[in-house]
Amino acid sequence: HLGRLCVLLASYTRKTARLRDKADLLVVQLLHLSGCEGPELQLALRSLAQDLAAVQDYRQAQVERLESRVVAPLKAYGDIVRSKRSDLKRFSSDLSREMKELQKLEKVRLRNPADRQSIVSFTHTHTHTHTCTDMHTHTPLLPKTYSFKCELRRCYM
Repeated sequence: HLGRLCVLLASYTRKTARLRDKADLLVVQLLHLSGCEGPELQLALRSLAQDLAAVQDYRQAQVERLESRVVAPLKAYGDIVRSKRSDLKRFSSDLSREMKELQKLEKVRLRNPADRQSIVSFTHTHTHTHTCTDMHTHTPLLPKTYSFKCELRRCYM
């Protein structure tokens, strides 16, 4: 839903900018036409061109505000969400890998419960792997999640 909103806002900004450009062309044409007319019409056309130029200045300010205050933060938010989503995906794959290894350990234990040596060697070889994985993915995930939630609160309050 947020992606559609970003697309619509960007489209609105582009269309407003195009409308501003067309109105600028109209102002130029009005000024050119005013040079060819009588003094009363010339004064009226120049006044219309100046008023239209003032409206376009406001429209330019609107476009700049939309780009700086709405579109740019939403783009940055999209990058943050993509990054966090990839972190979660990595965490999920590590978690599923650990679950599979625990299932393997359970199979080894059920297959031959008296063979303590194979169970101990299996757990010993995989303990180091789990410790390293935990240090790289699970431990930093909690602070990242907390900081992401704090960023969201700051943006929307």
